[in-house]
Amino acid sequence: MIHKRNKRKFSRRTAHRTSLLRNLCKSLINCEQITTTLPKAKSLRSVVEKLITTGKDNSLNSRRKLISKLGGSLKETDKILNVLSPRFKERKGGYTRVIKAGYRKGDCAPIAVIQFVA
Repeated sequence: MIHKRNKRKFSRRTAHRTSLLRNLCKSLINCEQITTTLPKAKSLRSVVEKLITTGKDNSLNSRRKLISKLGGSLKETDKILNVLSPRFKERKGGYTRVIKAGYRKGDCAPIAVIQFVA
């Protein structure tokens, strides 16, 4: 039994994995729905939900945390603070949903759609 193993590594080094999740976060925030593989969608869900929860407290400290997590991206930071966080103000969690969408043609990888809950 393996304990305290809570991150997927995706066969990548730490910097590459961080960059991958950061870029997926930016895409999800901009488009509000993306299609990716199922394991990436499941890992992305926890990252994005923490960002939305941080954005609910619309303060200078939360703005700085979001900028550092999103790699200096002001466009996505403003969208979290001005659009997404007010939308989920009354909700305590579960801001995203992952829907299975079949398998990819080339390698039969499971595909999922991750989107914000309406």
